[in-house]
Amino acid sequence: MSLSRLVALILTLAAGFAIVAADVANARAGGGRSFGSRAGKTFMAPPPTNTAPKAAPIERSMAPKSAPASAQPAAAAAQPSRFGGMRGLLLGGLFAAGLASIFGFGALASVLGFFLQFALIAGIVYLVLMLLRIRNQPAFGRAVPQGLGRTPQRDTLAQAGLARASATSAGASEPALTIGGDDFDSFERRLGDIQTAYGREDVDKLGAMTTPEMLSYFSEEISEKAKQGLRNEISGVKLLQGDLAEAWRDNGSDYATVAMRYSLIDATVERETGRVVSGDLDRPTEATELWTFRRDDRARADGWQLSAIQQA
Repeated sequence: MSLSRLVALILTLAAGFAIVAADVANARAGGGRSFGSRAGKTFMAPPPTNTAPKAAPIERSMAPKSAPASAQPAAAAAQPSRFGGMRGLLLGGLFAAGLASIFGFGALASVLGFFLQFALIAGIVYLVLMLLRIRNQPAFGRAVPQGLGRTPQRDTLAQAGLARASATSAGASEPALTIGGDDFDSFERRLGDIQTAYGREDVDKLGAMTTPEMLSYFSEEISEKAKQGLRNEISGVKLLQGDLAEAWRDNGSDYATVAMRYSLIDATVERETGRVVSGDLDRPTEATELWTFRRDDRARADGWQLSAIQQA
């Protein structure tokens, strides 16, 4: 075997082991990956928060990926200007020379001075109009979070850093979407219940708390682990810190993306022997993720359902 073939084989094996290790190391729901749908914001990065200043982009989604609106203007801007650069200077010089030959240099200077004065006056008027327009516009901004009350039902969330907030919807025709303390309580419960159901391979319970798309991903992951003779061992899920990234309405549904840092017992074990393949059954680990929840107006009784997971 040649040296180049040997090197290629070693790199291939190393990549394969790295993929297997990554899949096995994260037994929790999602396995450290980013997938799902966020309505019209699936392929847009959520706003940064104290818990998650940066979010990984969605890697797998059933949502169609359309070209960004700014792609065409950017491409147009990248094209050279018809009269830019050296060509513009040459054409400008030829044009000025032509005017000078027709009217003389004195007349040319007068014409240029007139145009310069006109440009300055127009610029000043434009700036004044822009300042007036900005002053008359209503101030839009992210809602200022309000601290949760220090009641026994709110202590966990208050210590975790979650706060009540309001956010305007993406569409002007939609009413403002308010995310309150009861919603945050629901998000925290969903975090623990989904992780626990995932560890128990309870597909029915997962289906009641997730969108059909997320259920399909979770079911696929559980099935793959079963084929390998492995199962997930998840327990002790505890929220440590969290905050709201954004909330909006889209086509009759509410959406909320919440950044959460939490701890849990996260291990992968053999089904037959119970031997730990990865993780630790005694020592909890931490994870920081952004979970997007959806609440459909047509099924309000179902409450918030998990719609996407993104790694921070």
